Amino acid sequence: MTATTVPTVLTARALLLDMDGTLVNSDAVVERCWRRWAERHALDADEVMKVVHGRQGYASMALLLPDRPMEQNHADNERMLAEETADLDGIIAVPGAPEFLASLRGLPHALVTSADVALSTARMTAAGLGLPDVRITAESVGASKPDPEGFLKGAAELGVAPADCIAFEDSAAGIAAGRAAGMRVVGVGPRAGVHQPDVLVRDLTEVRVETAGDGGIRLCVG
Repeated sequence: MTATTVPTVLTARALLLDMDGTLVNSDAVVERCWRRWAERHALDADEVMKVVHGRQGYASMALLLPDRPMEQNHADNERMLAEETADLDGIIAVPGAPEFLASLRGLPHALVTSADVALSTARMTAAGLGLPDVRITAESVGASKPDPEGFLKGAAELGVAPADCIAFEDSAAGIAAGRAAGMRVVGVGPRAGVHQPDVLVRDLTEVRVETAGDGGIRLCVG
């Protein structure tokens, strides 16, 4: 499916929102931490950066170091999460994110992130964004994006069928996860554009939320 950037109206019963790259611009921190990691493991940092967005750290490490035991990836990921949580320099909201989240008050929505509770709380707070009441974090799932588990759990917690949800994502792994969950996907930012979301926006200033007459959500996109 080819993504569209022309004005589009979508309807849904719930929205499922990725965090990094979608609500929060954390690219500076991600680059710093993962490039240091790449250097420690004598890997090409540019190639590493092509893999890490959207996935939990251990899943990225498993792809990059396929011969390393998974328990080492999990232990390394714990160190990485602590490093990322402590580094909030440059964390800012994606343009339009505060207004977008404010427009969702009282409407069914959830955060679905590969970050854990500590990291997601730290980054949303640093960006000046409120946390949705329903949050699916790394601790909530057994499989990282691109597995659809997180999105499916988010839909289940909201009591909405996956086909009636729209996922907001920026990464290849996240877009694949939303699609595998049977959801339509709004891609946010330039990284999303090459992975064929259903609809593509530059940032969240291009999304307007309205309450539909039947209690659903009407999105004016573009």
